[in-house]
Amino acid sequence: MPYWCKSCRSYFSVRTGTPMARSNIPMRKWAIGIYLCVTSLKSVSSMKLHRDLGISQPSAWFMMHRIREAWACRDNDPFDGPVEIDETFFGGKRKNKSNSERAELTGRGAVDMTAVVGAKCRESNEVVAKVVPDTKKETLQEFVDDVTDPDTVVYTDDAKAYEGIPNPHQTVKHSVSQFVDGMAHTNGIESFWSMLKRLHKGTFHKMSSKHLQ
Repeated sequence: MPYWCKSCRSYFSVRTGTPMARSNIPMRKWAIGIYLCVTSLKSVSSMKLHRDLGISQPSAWFMMHRIREAWACRDNDPFDGPVEIDETFFGGKRKNKSNSERAELTGRGAVDMTAVVGAKCRESNEVVAKVVPDTKKETLQEFVDDVTDPDTVVYTDDAKAYEGIPNPHQTVKHSVSQFVDGMAHTNGIESFWSMLKRLHKGTFHKMSSKHLQ
């Protein structure tokens, strides 16, 4: 490292304190990798970066995680504009399981899948999504409390888990094929889910619960 700090008595470089810190990958390749991530709507896999940049797949994996970690930094201020909230699931389907695995399953719905709840602010178009252990009322309403101000208008579908939200709350009845009712709809957050699932199936093919967040 070319520079020396007299105060903390340690060396540093232009990479220090950035996603490129302690990396031997040339800065030009970092810049190209960041550009590819920013301009690709469905993101970029580590295998594609490995081929395009001429680096090893583990190095490309490392680079992608560093870039995503930098993107994840945001303030914790709750949304104060109208917010759409919805949940979705990622993971395997019952029909893709072996006969022995299916024999252990009972009931219907999201089986052995990862639940994700998300909120989209209509004013800023910012989205916050979180992996959650379940979609029970307590879990979803805790998420609503975390991401919204008390006076924020919240739009959801008619799932019972959202009943009793203390915010001003409007719903659309998806259960009877109602998708828009005046200003009430969840089309924005559902478009985000649609894009994320195309990314899931078309780019990464599989994402573990650990790396989904």
